[in-house]
Amino acid sequence: MIPALFRIDPKDSTATALRDMAAGEQALGVTLAEPIGKGHKVAMKPIAPGEPVLKFGFPIGVATRAIAPGEHVHTHNVATALKGSGDYAFTPSAQDDALVEGPGFLGYRRANGRVGTRNEIWVIPTVGCVARTAQKIAERAEKLHAGRIDGVHAFPHPFGCSQLGDDLQGTRAILSALANHPNAGGVLIVGLGCENNQISGMLEGIEHPNLRTLGAQMASDEIEEGLALVEELVAGAQAERTPAPLSELVLGVKCGGSDGFSGLTANPLVGRMADAVIAAGGTAILTEIPEIFGAEQLLMERAQDEAVFDGIVELVNDFKAYFTRHGEPVSENPSPGNIAGGITTLEEKSLGAVQKAGHAIVTDVIPYGGRVRRKGLTLLEAPGNDAVSSTALAAAGATAILFTTGRGTPLGFPVPTIKIASNSDLATRKPGWIDFDAGQVLDQGMDVAADALLDTIAAIASGKETAAERNGEREIAIWKRGVTL
Repeated sequence: MIPALFRIDPKDSTATALRDMAAGEQALGVTLAEPIGKGHKVAMKPIAPGEPVLKFGFPIGVATRAIAPGEHVHTHNVATALKGSGDYAFTPSAQDDALVEGPGFLGYRRANGRVGTRNEIWVIPTVGCVARTAQKIAERAEKLHAGRIDGVHAFPHPFGCSQLGDDLQGTRAILSALANHPNAGGVLIVGLGCENNQISGMLEGIEHPNLRTLGAQMASDEIEEGLALVEELVAGAQAERTPAPLSELVLGVKCGGSDGFSGLTANPLVGRMADAVIAAGGTAILTEIPEIFGAEQLLMERAQDEAVFDGIVELVNDFKAYFTRHGEPVSENPSPGNIAGGITTLEEKSLGAVQKAGHAIVTDVIPYGGRVRRKGLTLLEAPGNDAVSSTALAAAGATAILFTTGRGTPLGFPVPTIKIASNSDLATRKPGWIDFDAGQVLDQGMDVAADALLDTIAAIASGKETAAERNGEREIAIWKRGVTL
């Protein structure tokens, strides 16, 4: 029997409604003073004006007026307490180096030792001017080579020209990192010829052994020449799946369209997956830096050493400065959909979001466009935007992305994107979008759900299609940070 209210930590001054509740209902020792929507919070004790409001055992904001037990706790009576850059102190964390074997998968082992979960040909344009050209090549090649390769996919984008400095370098870094991905058995770089993001500049950051380039301005028929190059890439990408341990998996963790259940079910469940992969000797990547504001100290306390701690502090403070330089408050979040789903402040969203990182030690901090360098938990610079941050996760080397959502989204990205619903209603309504129902945590328990999700991940890593793959959802988005010429 699923309870009506769920209190995460005994210290919490709030509990979350697991269904729509009417005024006068009683649960966990309080009587509701008003109707409470599913996913929204109820006061469990009197909260005075200015007093911290607690959820997850931590403050999610401060009360703006007196709140009585049984009252709805939301934006009308709670405000964020977030400010600008913070001062932090390093405290060494205990570390557990014992490895725990988990279920393996069938992957594609590359010459450099990395293991992919797909064997595809990726067509990457250097510039938006040839984005459609890349798509045409991929679409025709996909039909020509069906059955010989897992797929041929283009990743169009509007950038690569009229960019300068760090902005141009960010575009180049992301595209070059994607071209090094182990899920790409072969890569075709398509350029125009006159763009800022020249093919020669991209090649400096690409190490892929099965690589071809095409300059559209120099080709007599760029589509036919592109198809001939893909034929060569397919021939060079022939491979078979072989057994690989869980330690060879690189998980990107992401949330989008969160609701009041995300921090209760899906995100902690994904944290279990991150812990399982890391405990086996693998890698997980956490990003969405603005969505850890208010919870950053939980990650800092888990820094492997002082250098990693300093990297987290610099990353968080630089991102806060990025907001303030543009005259925006660091707390300009949650989204309207988040608020409708019951999330009140960025602190609440962040505390729920960092659940995806589990309890592992943070071993590295990498910049936007960077690639994973160490086993363990990596913190990656990228904003909260779903498409931008998921693209950055793929570029960093994630061979699968666990994407939790409470409100649903059809988006998919370059690597298998496993959509995990925070509530069973979404999973039931959108079976074409959702791969796993984390709502079962509430009636079957976290352990049962964790075992089922780990099996799902292993099956998808071994070749089972995700909903996004079946729907043809394959997108990239690049973080635009500079002027446009």
